[in-house]
Amino acid sequence: MKRELNWAGNVHYEASSIHYAHSLEEVREIVNSHPHVRALGSRHSFSALANTRGVLVSLRDVPHRVQINPEDRTATVSAGMTYGEVARDLNRDGWALHNMASLPHITVAGACATATHGSGTQNQCLSASIRAMEVVSPGGALIFLTPDSDDERFTATQAGLGGMGIVTSLTLEIEPSYLIAQQVYLELPFDQFFREGDDILASAYSVSLFSDFRHATFNQVWRKARTTNEEPIEWPEWWFGARRCEVDVHPVPGASAAAATPQRGEPGPWHERLSHFRLSHVPSHGQELQSEYLIDRTHAAAALRSLLEISEDISSVLLVSEVRAVARDAIWMSPAYERDAVAFHFTWRPEPELVAPVLSKIEQRLRDFDARPHWGKIHRFSSAQLVRAYPRLESFQAERRRFDPSGVFSNQFLDDLEADAT
Repeated sequence: MKRELNWAGNVHYEASSIHYAHSLEEVREIVNSHPHVRALGSRHSFSALANTRGVLVSLRDVPHRVQINPEDRTATVSAGMTYGEVARDLNRDGWALHNMASLPHITVAGACATATHGSGTQNQCLSASIRAMEVVSPGGALIFLTPDSDDERFTATQAGLGGMGIVTSLTLEIEPSYLIAQQVYLELPFDQFFREGDDILASAYSVSLFSDFRHATFNQVWRKARTTNEEPIEWPEWWFGARRCEVDVHPVPGASAAAATPQRGEPGPWHERLSHFRLSHVPSHGQELQSEYLIDRTHAAAALRSLLEISEDISSVLLVSEVRAVARDAIWMSPAYERDAVAFHFTWRPEPELVAPVLSKIEQRLRDFDARPHWGKIHRFSSAQLVRAYPRLESFQAERRRFDPSGVFSNQFLDDLEADAT
């Protein structure tokens, strides 16, 4: 088989074949007939997490469904759907998700498997909205997980890194539709963030601060406010020393704003504002690498100060960096497990040999703040360091062994973690 690549082209899948299932029964048969199987989502993972020498199975061609239960305020959705597709169907019927990631193009199951998140001091990762899961287990049996049926297995599978079976549908918490108004501010001084970072991060429903590490400012701050009023919000011209932007912009300096969601304070449907990028556009197609590290939010200013000491190294290979807040959760493999977090995200030029030494310098500084790398991004943490960074990793591995003792859903990535966890 021709070796397939991930979205960015930096991971070559070693699978003997990729199966594009067209039904739930076909997924079950694939699992039952192969010794090693991994799920393949939108391929938007920059790490080797999805890799396997067995077979990969994609659920993108399994019939889509969004089944709304208005009494319970939940929606059961097909795992292979993207968040943008789910959001569009929910909004059509007057419902909404609490939060979304920067990209609406990622699959629901894939994003939840890695505890992917959006931004907001009160907004947890996307996995936290899961209320039930339908999972194909070893041997092809179909099981249903809820907190009441098996709390530890449910918690392990919420962000299961692909090692807790093939998730085929998820039941998500929903709420009535709402509007979002988005306004960008320019040139927020770092000194202002050092003094009032908590207030800045909590100043709107979702806040993202972008920097190129070339100046003493955040180039852009994207503020997203919830509203029920269709009238434009009056955003002040100046805010924390930053000035209001009067045109639509893209987070990456010099890139076209056509791919970005509408700005300039005009309220619109939640699903057309919460993400940074439009579902109808691909913001870039593999011309980047990504890293992300989450630390306790109380250390946000100190961590940024430390990173600025190596700003020349960072800026030499950086496209853009983003700082976001993520609310704490109780999901074992979430980078925000049991602590309100701030995330330092880096979008790099596609030059891995130049990025690697910069990552080492970043991680050396962020380890002072007990950083946890995002599972789907590139990093330089050893397996032993990951074990130390994630306090419930051993619990996760124990539950994974009980669920899948023969390692049907394992791969080298998880096996390495297993060796260091024990």
